[in-house]
Amino acid sequence: MAGALHGIRIVDLTNIILGPYGTMLLADQGAEIIKVEAPEGDAVRHIGKPGKTPGMGPTYMYVNRNKRSLCLDLKNKDARAALLKVVATADAFVHALRPQAIEGLGLDYEDIRKIKPDIVYAGAYGFSADGPYGKLPAYDDAIQARFGIADLMGKAAGDDVPRYPPTILADKTCGLTFAFTVLSALMHRQRTGEGQFVEVPMFETMTAWLMVEHLWERTFDDEGQVGYSRLLAKTRKPFRTLDGWMAILPYNDKHWRNFFEIVGRPEVLQDPRYATLNARSLHIGDMYAMVEALAPTKTTSEWVVLLDKGQIPNAPVLRADDLFEDPHLVWRQLFKKYPHPSEGEVTMVEPPMRMSKTPPAIRTMAPLMGADSRAVLSEVGISACEIDALKKSGAMIEP
Repeated sequence: MAGALHGIRIVDLTNIILGPYGTMLLADQGAEIIKVEAPEGDAVRHIGKPGKTPGMGPTYMYVNRNKRSLCLDLKNKDARAALLKVVATADAFVHALRPQAIEGLGLDYEDIRKIKPDIVYAGAYGFSADGPYGKLPAYDDAIQARFGIADLMGKAAGDDVPRYPPTILADKTCGLTFAFTVLSALMHRQRTGEGQFVEVPMFETMTAWLMVEHLWERTFDDEGQVGYSRLLAKTRKPFRTLDGWMAILPYNDKHWRNFFEIVGRPEVLQDPRYATLNARSLHIGDMYAMVEALAPTKTTSEWVVLLDKGQIPNAPVLRADDLFEDPHLVWRQLFKKYPHPSEGEVTMVEPPMRMSKTPPAIRTMAPLMGADSRAVLSEVGISACEIDALKKSGAMIEP
């Protein structure tokens, strides 16, 4: 079945994770993504141990599925001219280069709009282009340091030593935002026929993301506390049980009442400090400390039975390796094997959402660099002789 975005063509000059993850989400929904790579290829091709072929690293394989690869040296005027012929057939043009870099290639919004007036043109980069930080480079760790999460991680750990979570938080979150914003602009284009310029700056995006809960008391008072107290409680953490670790998450009145009945201490909630949701929120560190002290009295499986019976949210702590055998994910068939034309059988992670009429799907595997160069250029009317000339000059690459 065709995906919901079947018929949408997007020329994609993004690389690494942010942009490719965002366009992968659109590709999974059926959009045609033409991935434009420089002759050296997307850097993420070369990160991690490849499969059978150099330049086919594991993360590249994930975020570039369902795409076509067009490899051009855009510093070459003939290659740029060829790209513009492809852009003329597209609904959207997206990139993740700094604004001055994309301008240097002659591919800024005004350049592209001359070729395709109704284009959706989207740039994802570190900071709003016309702001004080507009010329700064941006990488995930640097954005994490700047928007406050590294500091909050240290505060929550109780040692005030800033640290990064072990995931590329900013790249993936901004990739999601990028996909959503491009899709919103495409919806506007469908309704009105108008293209537009779209900017997704990482720093601003992640600051807005963080402040959903951490704006906190600053909402009402310029001197108010910034930082959601529950999330910064030093005792908010997985708790050690008799034989492992688990999350024990009483939250509302019913949860806490049932928890203290399970452990034989119903009198705790008679204390005014703990009697109401608001009171508990002001003393949440105390609440979690009590859970922490009680958790080692039972095994994880014993806790799961008791907490499930009391309808109290809980979960054992799993390792990333455990997810491949998790019964729910096995039932969902989230991890599936696919044949890759050069790498053999590979494991892919299925799109997690389900849609009854237009289901997302993994239709094609991540391409070899330039695997579709000739086909894409032929489709926009560039002759075989012209393509051969581009290849001979090094302006176009194919396997």
